[in-house]
Amino acid sequence: MRQKIFLAVIGIFLDLAVVVGNGLAANDTLHDSIYNPGHLKPVDSSLNVAVGEPAPDFSLPSVAGREVTLSQYRGKKKVVLSFVPAAWTPVCSDQWPGYNISRKYFEEHNAILLGITVDNIPTLHAWVRQMGSLWFDVLSDFWPHGRVADAYGVLRSDGTAERALFFIDTEGVIRDIVVSDINVRPPLEEVVAKLAAMP
Repeated sequence: MRQKIFLAVIGIFLDLAVVVGNGLAANDTLHDSIYNPGHLKPVDSSLNVAVGEPAPDFSLPSVAGREVTLSQYRGKKKVVLSFVPAAWTPVCSDQWPGYNISRKYFEEHNAILLGITVDNIPTLHAWVRQMGSLWFDVLSDFWPHGRVADAYGVLRSDGTAERALFFIDTEGVIRDIVVSDINVRPPLEEVVAKLAAMP
C-alpha cells in the first residue's frame, strides 16, 4: 500500500513538471483577473460533522447546467467534496486546475470530485471558462447562501467557505476531513494518499 501511494505521489510530481514545463500552469489572462484578498485568518469555522458520520445530503446547481445531488453517487462512487472560499482568488485558481493532474487517481479509486463555492453560477461560469477545462462538476452554494457549507460547518463568518476536503465512501459515510489554512493550497499528494486509504 505504501509503495503504491509513493508511486502515485511520484506520478503527480512528474505530471506537474510536464504541465509547468509546457507552460500550461500559468494562464496570463486568468492571473490578470485575480483578486488578491491578502492574508486571511487560517480557519474561521467549526465543523458540524465528524469522521464516521453520514455526510449531509444536498442538491446544488452545477456550472454545466444540471442539478447534482450527493446521494446520487451512493452505492456507486466515492466522493471527494472540495470547498474553496471564492472564485477569482489566487489559491483557489491554482487548486482546482491542479486536480486535472490527479484525475486518473480518482478514477483508479472509483471516486469523483465535486467542487463547491458560495459564488453564483454566472460568476463560476466565467471563472471556470477562464481557468480552462475542469473534469469535475463545479457547484454553486450561493442560495440559500452557504447552506451546504454551513451544514458541514465550513461557512466562515465573512460568508465564504473554508478550504476543505471531505472524503465520503460509497455508503455516504465521511471517512476523512481536511480543513486547510485558507491561504495555502492542499498538497495533491495528500489527496491521493487519502483516496488510497479509503475503504
